[in-house]
Amino acid sequence: MTGPTGAGKSALAVALALRLGGEIVGADAFQIYAGLPILTAQATKDLLSLVPHHLVGFLDLKQGFDAAMYAEAAWRCIRDIESRGRVPILTGGTGLYLKSLTHGLVEMPKADADLRARIRAQSVEDVLAELCEKDPAAPAAIDTRNPVRVRRALEIVLLTGQPLAESRGAWSQDKDLFRGLVLIRDRDDLRSRIAANVEAMFSAGVVKEVQTASHVGEGAARAIGFREIQQLIQGEITESECKAAMVLATQRYAKRQLTWGRTQFNFPMLNLSGAGTPEDALSAALDALDSPPP
Repeated sequence: MTGPTGAGKSALAVALALRLGGEIVGADAFQIYAGLPILTAQATKDLLSLVPHHLVGFLDLKQGFDAAMYAEAAWRCIRDIESRGRVPILTGGTGLYLKSLTHGLVEMPKADADLRARIRAQSVEDVLAELCEKDPAAPAAIDTRNPVRVRRALEIVLLTGQPLAESRGAWSQDKDLFRGLVLIRDRDDLRSRIAANVEAMFSAGVVKEVQTASHVGEGAARAIGFREIQQLIQGEITESECKAAMVLATQRYAKRQLTWGRTQFNFPMLNLSGAGTPEDALSAALDALDSPPP
């Protein structure tokens, strides 16, 4: 199950797990980290106590992680859960993690150490400019706030000699091993939920959480809000400016997540806006899971 941040994935996943006898396997590139549960919107303690969660809050903030590492870890969890007669329920907003399972990873040309070193030596601005020159459509398909994604996109374009979209189109065919859902919300509803979530983070102590986080690596530091809250702590912006920046960044991220969910998976879309009670949402999810692919 995937969809934009703020759509309600965590609560619905727990409801599905309770109904189906399942356990949850996280699929979020930031919720994997221990030490930033508020900032990364990990499931609440109440939800965590209801069903077992895997690949959530397990990784040291200093460590890096990628889709290949995720796929290996997730398959171990899936096999373990199924061996105990339980149902694995994969849930998260990192589409690349989920697609590493549903389609397998794209085989790329052998890495060129000299090329990678050259790209790493450039400023992000210069890398982005070169990417725009080589593949004008690529920046719209990635998170240009993320230096790793920008550098990797240019590396792929230069290694393959083709646009990024063509490389992504080279995924193997859907393995048809999973049933899935893409959760969505009406635009205004999602915006309201995102703003409310940011307010809740501050009420829960997210500033102190970021302030006390030590030895944060490049991966964890890319979590939305980390940079903005550091600016707040350093007195560079006000709290209201910090909240507004976090809401805007989250909305932009949610838009990219929604685009990915609509274009990369053959899963039914489930709009939870106006779904009624949690039980109504659960019933709608079960019905959607039983329906044939669109």
